[in-house]
Amino acid sequence: MPDDLRNRPVFKLNAIDDQEKFRPLPPPTGEYPYHLDISEVLPDLSADKIVFHMAGDTGSLRSPEFQRMVADEMAHQCEAAVGGAAQFFFHLGDVVYNYGQASQYYSQFFYPFKNYSAPVFAIPGNHDGDIDPLDDPQPETLEAFRTVFCDTEQQDIELPDGIRRKTNIQPHVYWKLKTPLADIIGLYSNVPKFGKITNEQRDWFITQLKEHEAGKALIVCVHHAPYSADTNHGSSIHMQRFLNEAFETAGVLPDIVFSGHVHNYQRFNKTYSSGKIVPFIVAGAGGFSDLHSLAEPGDPLFPDDSPLLDDVVLQNYCTDSHGFLKISVSKEDGRLVLAGQYYTIWDAYTPRQRAGIFDEFRLVIDR
Repeated sequence: MPDDLRNRPVFKLNAIDDQEKFRPLPPPTGEYPYHLDISEVLPDLSADKIVFHMAGDTGSLRSPEFQRMVADEMAHQCEAAVGGAAQFFFHLGDVVYNYGQASQYYSQFFYPFKNYSAPVFAIPGNHDGDIDPLDDPQPETLEAFRTVFCDTEQQDIELPDGIRRKTNIQPHVYWKLKTPLADIIGLYSNVPKFGKITNEQRDWFITQLKEHEAGKALIVCVHHAPYSADTNHGSSIHMQRFLNEAFETAGVLPDIVFSGHVHNYQRFNKTYSSGKIVPFIVAGAGGFSDLHSLAEPGDPLFPDDSPLLDDVVLQNYCTDSHGFLKISVSKEDGRLVLAGQYYTIWDAYTPRQRAGIFDEFRLVIDR
């Protein structure tokens, strides 16, 4: 971690908690309990090692060169690479800005990722679910997102310029991706700035935690970051309470939690009363042009002294470069290992050859 005193997340004072922006969820496109076995999309995935990308906030209305560089570097890693080629991309939300309009998907998603050959899964972000009040007629919330990611069968999307992409078959806007080595639970935290999750989704989530299959990594993804030290959003008290109360009710802790929403990279470790350390990782620098800085220690507008932030320690961060995660889950000497690398791209005006590794972490999972 850079050599300064910032080692805790913060809350942002004087921030508007716009819970009135909550939008009722659309109906599912699949059957309860909203599981998708990855073999339906990638039938030949190895049972010994999986490798995939994660990033959020890839959409961008201005300065699209950043999102294109991130997408190009990710596409490069879908080919043979040290540590294995990436087999899919799990998007952490905000595929498009500023609203989830169908008209924005070509320029902000399909075109930048035109060379990304692997499937893309996603959870929605707040911008994906928001609706432009000037749209006429008004689309339904998440209408475009569901068309692309929640189809009932895979089919080609008609795109210009020879770009090829199929729809995905996620069963709902919150759902579980089942892989040979890991279960990835994707939550939808809705449109408000600090997120909001319904009781129905809460009950579903607790059930998924309780029924987690032993011998697999348990990964939780939610767009709004529970813990953050940035000055634009800060930590979400709603997401903290939702997750920690669900973990306590289920009696189950995940192995790791990923979020976007904040446009930078931060890696926290939270130590629970059981002694288990759960990393909470923010990876929201996937392409939106403006990056978010961290609060200076002692800034009264960004206090870090709440007991809700105890036992959460900032391990590393990057606020001046866009980037993405490459995650692997593998069997090593009879143990399950989850390893991550955070790659940053170069400055748009001083290019280098390839994205470089900024941070690495490794978890040995015992179950």
